[in-house]
Amino acid sequence: MRWDAQALKPAPEAGAARSGSPGAAEDTAPSAGDGSRAAPATDALLPLIGLVRSVSTPEFAGVTFHEVTAKSVLNKVVAGSRMPFEWTINPYRGCSHACVYCFARKSHTYLDFDAGLDFDSQVVVKINAAEVLRRELAKPSWGRQHVALGTNTDPYQRAEGRYRLMPGIIGALADSGTPLSILTKGTLLARDIPLLKHAAAQVPVGVGISLAMTDERLSEAVEPGTPGPRARLKLVTRLREAGLPCGVMAMPILPWLSDSDEALDSLFGSLAAAGATGVTASALYLKPGTREWFMQWIAREHPRLAGKYRRLYGTGSYASKEYRDWLSGRIRHFKALHGFSGSHGFSHRNVDGDPDSNASGSIDPRDEEAQYPAGSIPGPAALAGARHGSHAAEAAQPTLF
Repeated sequence: MRWDAQALKPAPEAGAARSGSPGAAEDTAPSAGDGSRAAPATDALLPLIGLVRSVSTPEFAGVTFHEVTAKSVLNKVVAGSRMPFEWTINPYRGCSHACVYCFARKSHTYLDFDAGLDFDSQVVVKINAAEVLRRELAKPSWGRQHVALGTNTDPYQRAEGRYRLMPGIIGALADSGTPLSILTKGTLLARDIPLLKHAAAQVPVGVGISLAMTDERLSEAVEPGTPGPRARLKLVTRLREAGLPCGVMAMPILPWLSDSDEALDSLFGSLAAAGATGVTASALYLKPGTREWFMQWIAREHPRLAGKYRRLYGTGSYASKEYRDWLSGRIRHFKALHGFSGSHGFSHRNVDGDPDSNASGSIDPRDEEAQYPAGSIPGPAALAGARHGSHAAEAAQPTLF
């Protein structure tokens, strides 16, 4: 069937749109202008500003795409966050990867969707992202700061095969002299390897793959919309063979499901064999919105673990300190065994000190997910050169084994 024939709703009448912009700073919280309420998902998001149409098609069974024209796509990172980037772009909101543990689920509630099934099935698409981005990058005030993609929802989820937003975004960033990084689970990234190689000759480029398990059956259960582990490992190898860096974020490690010695040995051994430039790993993080959805899944699929998870996490977002200490030790052991010792790249929590400790010398649970592995983002020296207009193509970072 033709895609155009599947439109559910036309654009809203004038005055029906909610205030705020789909390109607002969505990685943290809704802006002050996001006070009005959108209609329920069943009403096809008619009040969303910039809505062109909502589309459902057999090609993407169970998923509705809400096509919007965004006024802005560059999102400023909140001051004081200490992230290794100042700007982000998320061409999609919501994600058909449907990872039960996804930390970004709560961000969907800013659009009056729920953090559970709606996050997986109601996807907002900024169809004019590349056009708007070029205008924003052309402003004299643009300082060519590092822009990160994939910080909230995956830019290479399945919809990208239809909408093809990323080639225009990558091209706009590279042409403007703007360093960029991409984090994804999507093997569709392979389509754009030639474009990324071209971009890397113009600006610093980082590439990160999210992969935390090699068990195909477990992956299918907890991240059903993603390419499986074997496919992502092949993508790591393809990126490295193309001369591009590729760090791997092995997050989350799932208590009692993917934290055994056998599972960790398989994970880090496979990543080393694939040629990853660096790896960071940490335990499952259950922030509000994610916690409720994940706990429902555990109770349904692994009822014998439900009580253990409740005791392990208590009322917070982090596993107990005892568990984190134990897991950190196992991760260090298997990283060393497979040649990844010292392969963490950058911690946004402790910029000036030991990335594994806070000021008092004890392990800070926030540091576990604050690591960006080597290759996943451009290094400080490369970024400094880019700001001064002196970037030359960097050699791909060597494998650390």
